[in-house]
Amino acid sequence: MPSVLKHLPLAASSLSFLVLSGCVAEVGTSGPTRTETRSVELDKSELVRVELKMGAGELMVRGGSPHLMDGEFTFRRASSRPDIRYDASGFRGTLRVEEPSGVHTANSRYRWDLRLNDSKPIDLQVDFGAGEGRLDLGTLSLRSVEVHMGVGELRLDLRGTPQNDYTVNLRGGVGEVTVYLPRDVGIVASAQGGIGGVNARGLEKRDGEYVNEAYGHAKTTVRLDIRGGIGAINLIGG
Repeated sequence: MPSVLKHLPLAASSLSFLVLSGCVAEVGTSGPTRTETRSVELDKSELVRVELKMGAGELMVRGGSPHLMDGEFTFRRASSRPDIRYDASGFRGTLRVEEPSGVHTANSRYRWDLRLNDSKPIDLQVDFGAGEGRLDLGTLSLRSVEVHMGVGELRLDLRGTPQNDYTVNLRGGVGEVTVYLPRDVGIVASAQGGIGGVNARGLEKRDGEYVNEAYGHAKTTVRLDIRGGIGAINLIGG
């Protein structure tokens, strides 16, 4: 039976709370997978830092949530249920979603599908050990994006109409990284790949950086700093 825990209104300037809502499809410590939905409500914070830490699995992040976050989590073991915590202090909030350490096994299905609020200004940090990541962030009100990835494939889609400048820092290990860039926005990217090198489409290389035609005269600018290990870096202009 679904269980719902709704958070109470903020009663102080500094508060730490966890908001859950959803259902579990299966129970038990092993065997069939379970799917659980969890949500974090919006508050009056003017901006939020979102920290996502997953050891291995499938990670999907996109916009479209009427709350601060709506998440669907798939896992097998009860000990693999992600830890979710939101801390609010003054005008800033911090949302942390983290895989518990030391509980993941290679043959377990582990998947996060997260939707974030489009209107709330967000600093996003993603630490992703291994697997497949798809970050569709073009509708979000981004201030900064930082991604650290170990082994696997990452697809970062920034296509949208940002109203403010923001920065993207990406560090990859072994695997392929593909970044889709917005149109009608200035783009300047510093990118260094390993064995796979850098493939840039719709950009030109100027003074050691990749830029688009809008760079230097567009209203907003996205600045990227990308470093890869073994694998290709693909930059695809809008």
